[in-house]
Amino acid sequence: MIKISRQCAMFQMFRHLCGFVLLGTFLSLSTIHAQELPAANPGRPTVSTPATLTPVGYLQFENGALYANGSQEFSNQFSVNQVTKLTVTSRLQLLTSWQPFAYSNADFDHSTQSGDLLLGAQVVVFPGEKLKPTIALSYFHRTYSGTAPDTDIGSNSQNALLLLSNDMFGFHIDNNYFVTEQSDGTVRRAQFGQTLSVSHPLTGKFGLGCELWHFSQPLTGGSAVGLLISPNYTVRPNLVIDTGFQRGLTSTSTHWEAFAGFTYVLPHRLWRRGAPEPSTTKPRTQSN
Repeated sequence: MIKISRQCAMFQMFRHLCGFVLLGTFLSLSTIHAQELPAANPGRPTVSTPATLTPVGYLQFENGALYANGSQEFSNQFSVNQVTKLTVTSRLQLLTSWQPFAYSNADFDHSTQSGDLLLGAQVVVFPGEKLKPTIALSYFHRTYSGTAPDTDIGSNSQNALLLLSNDMFGFHIDNNYFVTEQSDGTVRRAQFGQTLSVSHPLTGKFGLGCELWHFSQPLTGGSAVGLLISPNYTVRPNLVIDTGFQRGLTSTSTHWEAFAGFTYVLPHRLWRRGAPEPSTTKPRTQSN
């Protein structure tokens, strides 16, 4: 009974936090006059990251809350995550990723901690055109090691990614390949991962994304595989709301994850001289 009541309380926290975040976003947008808005390029909630970059000179924020149940590290966990992106040229993007808050429950023990802080950069090496995909490389380094329990993918001190993105027959496809470094004391192991995300517009401003991902678990000898389903809604070109769930497909994967969040691009460019006009391309899951 105690375990069930705690899970219900965490679901209530998840619902209230999401409502608070979305309300604050709508209130801030109500003060913005109609103008040509930059288009968001969401990297959440999928594990995959688009190879294409955000509009040059604009800050993009990807914020969300997640509830996870049935991990090797915890019974259940409620966490908040945040990613900030800034594209400084048409080929270079700077990123930060962190988990400022995580409430974890393992049996009858619970804790409130923060997760890792990662700094990184992404470089486009081959811009896509028509059926040719955009190809990019990305690198992240952990600058702060948090104490919050990790999910089945684990925590890494550094990681490198090969990213491919393409639009084909009305579908948007993101394909990533990961190489990360995981450690346990003096033991260091290489982790390998692959992700495939496909999204498609539904009707109006609604869209749907689906992702299949796989990561090795080098410290335990296991393998984590998951399936993610995520509907989304484009409020404005610079604001996309998402929600959905993820199901682990192996015994060492987190059993269930539910999430909600949004991607928001500040409507004002940080610098103007020599900067190109903002992209007005519709988000990847918005219909024509």
